[in-house]
Amino acid sequence: MSADCLFCKIAAKKIPSKIIYEDPDIFAFEDISPQAPTHILICPRKHFESLNEATPEDQALLGKLQLVAAQLARERKLLAGYRTVLNNGTGAGQSVFGMSQLAPRCLILAATTAAI
Repeated sequence: MSADCLFCKIAAKKIPSKIIYEDPDIFAFEDISPQAPTHILICPRKHFESLNEATPEDQALLGKLQLVAAQLARERKLLAGYRTVLNNGTGAGQSVFGMSQLAPRCLILAATTAAI
């Protein structure tokens, strides 16, 4: 855990959030400023400043982010269409360095239509 990282603080429940999924490796929460009707951040508990810090040992964890995104999409009945995004670096729109909605630590699950 990094003392300065917003997402580490959310994982430690030092900052309030609407957690919708958590396990020993990953947590997911609804974005406080959603850019779509469904806007969820799915984050590993392991701290990364950027995806560039990931190593081959992180392969299973990074893959698990996608599987959790698919699970949450099924639960929210988003199968008609959704997208997942990882932004890495300021050129890609990264604005929070600790990986999040606009940073690569957290995978974004977004759907432009609400569940039926």
